[in-house]
Amino acid sequence: MSAVGALVDDGVLEESVPLGPHTTYKAGGPARWFATVGSRSDLDRVIETGLSAQMPTLVLGRGSNLVVADSGFGGLVVKLEGDFLAVGIDGLDVTGGGAAPLPRLARASVDEGILGLEFFVGIPGSVGGAVRQNAGCFGVETIDRLRFASIVDLRTGVERRDTPDDLDLAYRHSNVASHDLVVAARFKGVSGQPDQGRELMREITRWRRAHQPGGTLNAGSVFKNPSNVPAGQLIDELGLKGLAVGDVSVSAKHANFFVAGPDATSKDIYLLVQLVKDTVLERSGTKLETEIQFVGFDK
Repeated sequence: MSAVGALVDDGVLEESVPLGPHTTYKAGGPARWFATVGSRSDLDRVIETGLSAQMPTLVLGRGSNLVVADSGFGGLVVKLEGDFLAVGIDGLDVTGGGAAPLPRLARASVDEGILGLEFFVGIPGSVGGAVRQNAGCFGVETIDRLRFASIVDLRTGVERRDTPDDLDLAYRHSNVASHDLVVAARFKGVSGQPDQGRELMREITRWRRAHQPGGTLNAGSVFKNPSNVPAGQLIDELGLKGLAVGDVSVSAKHANFFVAGPDATSKDIYLLVQLVKDTVLERSGTKLETEIQFVGFDK
């Protein structure tokens, strides 16, 4: 039996898996191959098939920053689970597997009297996504707390340990490539009172509920903030709240969130993003850069 066949029989590898259910927009077509990896040995077996070296590869986290084309993705999607969901404490250091949800990392840290990671409670992504995007909110970014990230090159299986300097972290930027898989990251905290940390997390959660369109299908902030003005403020000032393409519209609550209805397609999302981007450039001269990732769309 081939290595691919053995992984299929073991349920690690599947063909033509719909990606929409794995994203917060719930839209998008299937992946050519979909690997659900729960251990390092499973990951090594997937790499040994050669699929990740032969075709485009997408690392899928919690799908909160992703739009997949309606036609799908003609490559290999790798999604971590199992061992990669773990959160560990070592003194004031906190280590999260690449798939560990950021809110859980924040709460686990505070429960142990480790402060400094509370901002992660407001980010609906994974540890791997936080490293790749240098995620942040409330004035704190991943670069401010990261000690190092363990990253596997999916083409070769080689693992490296990168510091923030190695990763070239900047505002919503890193040099983590499409063939790089963040399998774990270690963060530094400070000693403090759990109640203090819990109150800050409650404050962050209250702010999100008051200012962002929770309970809807969206992918968080669509655009990165320009240096001179928040993207949402700029879009709002141009009167674009409520602008729609198909069943997707600019949120009336926060203009940098685009909300999808049940009949939305990925094409609707893509076209609305382009429409807003073009309109902002034409009317204000500001070129917006997307924060969400589009996969499978023609350039």
